[in-house]
Amino acid sequence: MASIGRGMDAHVEYLLRLGDDALVLGQRLGEWCGHAPALEVDLSLANLGLDLIGQATLLLGRAGEIEGEGRDADALAFHRDDLDYRNCLMVEQPNGDFAQTIARQFLFSTYLNLFYCALGASSDAELAAISVKAAKETEYHCGLAREWVVRLGDGTEESRRRMVDGLDWHMRFVDELFEMDEVDAEMIGRGIGIDRQALRRDYDAIVARTLGEAMLEAPAPHRPVTGGRTGHHSEHLGHILAVMQHLPRSHPDARW
Repeated sequence: MASIGRGMDAHVEYLLRLGDDALVLGQRLGEWCGHAPALEVDLSLANLGLDLIGQATLLLGRAGEIEGEGRDADALAFHRDDLDYRNCLMVEQPNGDFAQTIARQFLFSTYLNLFYCALGASSDAELAAISVKAAKETEYHCGLAREWVVRLGDGTEESRRRMVDGLDWHMRFVDELFEMDEVDAEMIGRGIGIDRQALRRDYDAIVARTLGEAMLEAPAPHRPVTGGRTGHHSEHLGHILAVMQHLPRSHPDARW
């Protein structure tokens, strides 16, 4: 089990993990604006990113409220160093080509939808309300990503190859999504959090069914890559934050 960072309250840590996942992936999807392969896809990815940023705003705001140190969602998003971020490693991976982005979105959104559907019963009433709303949004995210996995996997030889490569890259980060530690244990004990591992069977079934529809074989197993939940990130997160935090850090007194 990993220890809770810097003596932080488990409730705050739990919310930061959720909020940072949404924030970083929302930022990644925003990088597609004006660069997607078609206008419809450009708008779809932008809308997914906006949903995630909205979720991040609510989750980080709740974390700041419970922390009680005067930090709001903006402060937590724009004024922390990379070692203080608690997002999983999958969401910070580069977009790559369109198929790689879709592979990441499919694998992550499938997990996130299952997670929020279960978290709607949280004893933290505000977190439960956020989860109910997020479950509806991530259901759409799942559907969109699944459609593209099937479309690319059962498409041309080129689209199939790219889809296989995208899935092969991101599968190494899946195990981290279901990793449990003392933060999760405390949140479960307080009725706030859920058992992530209990979601794994349904997750694997959805992934297997979708790959079957796409006429794709499951990628070969990889050694799991973990560490994001305790602040051990890839170099990619630093590059994301350099862009995302440039304006608020260079103009800390600016107001819009």
